[in-house]
Amino acid sequence: MNDTENLILIHYHEIGLKGKNRGRFERQLQSNINRALKGLSRGPVQRLYGRIILKLKPDSPIGVIRDRLTGISGIANFSEAIRVPKEIEIIRETAWAVAQKATFESFRITTKRGDKSFPMLSEEVNRDVGAYIQERLNARVQLVGPDLTCYIEITQEDVFIYAEKVSGPGGLPVGTGERALSLLSSGLDSPVASYKMIKRGVRLSFVHFHSQPYTNRNSQRNTEELVRLLTQYQFKSTLYLVPFVEIQRHIMRNAPENYRVILYRRFMFRIAETQANQEGALALVTGESVGQVASQTLANIKAIEEVTLLPVLRPLAGDNKDEIIDEARRIGTYDISIEPYEDCCSVFVPKHPETRADLEKVHKIEAELELDEILRQTLRQTEVKTFKL
Repeated sequence: MNDTENLILIHYHEIGLKGKNRGRFERQLQSNINRALKGLSRGPVQRLYGRIILKLKPDSPIGVIRDRLTGISGIANFSEAIRVPKEIEIIRETAWAVAQKATFESFRITTKRGDKSFPMLSEEVNRDVGAYIQERLNARVQLVGPDLTCYIEITQEDVFIYAEKVSGPGGLPVGTGERALSLLSSGLDSPVASYKMIKRGVRLSFVHFHSQPYTNRNSQRNTEELVRLLTQYQFKSTLYLVPFVEIQRHIMRNAPENYRVILYRRFMFRIAETQANQEGALALVTGESVGQVASQTLANIKAIEEVTLLPVLRPLAGDNKDEIIDEARRIGTYDISIEPYEDCCSVFVPKHPETRADLEKVHKIEAELELDEILRQTLRQTEVKTFKL
């Protein structure tokens, strides 16, 4: 088989629907792949016929490359493929060689004929190549649920042949969307919500509220580990560490017990909005799931978000806890999130928090609080950390 080339063939889905903006999305995905594979031995990343190809070298670390590609938003799937000329004899031999690498009793050939000038129809290629393999392997052709599927893609210039599709995250490439700020705890929910927004192409910064010295540093350490992990998906992150304890203490001394959580959250949103505006973020992101805890009833959500002009995005609003846990395990945040910690939501919390906030009452309570100077001090004492892949 002369004139063949080993490479990784990368497919996307949503990018193909972007019309006139498609080129910009493709270029961003190409750039993100290059960034994720920086330092690895491999060839160039090229855009080709609605696909992206990654050329390989003899010493390319395939396992590491595969692991990194599975985390790049915008990739629907990818495959280790062989590129060959558009000659049916070479296509047969290459498909046969690809098939021999696997153990199977049933198989099918699936051809996608992008070049309509190719002299054989897709079904004709399927029958021709299938018969060639069947004669040599004594395996049966099975069109539904086969052990092995051999894919043949015929493009304007070349043919790509492969037998495995590795799923990527899908979604949109990071950097194609705008900026948002995620309110990140060290629990299960907010890291998953953050990941879902990254997968939509949004570049996130993070804000974490802590109550040291009334809590230990575990929450902050866990949060930093979560940001470090999430940075694998977006390459660079900023984390704001906000000392929230003085605001909590003031609210605890001067507000009804059952309204504390709502007031805490309203001041968190005010601070988050300030940080978001400073860096040009256009939305806030939270890990709230409707009805999961007392502060997440619709009445309370309305009362809390009233204080910000920014849209508040809640990617987990309709998810249950099992769904969130499954996603946390899949993206790698679960083991960090279940580490023991005390965060600002675990201190100064009433036994019976309000579940249906009365906005008129909230306004009256806040009018009696004297938090302006404490807010300014809190912003001055905020620590900023940067993470890079």
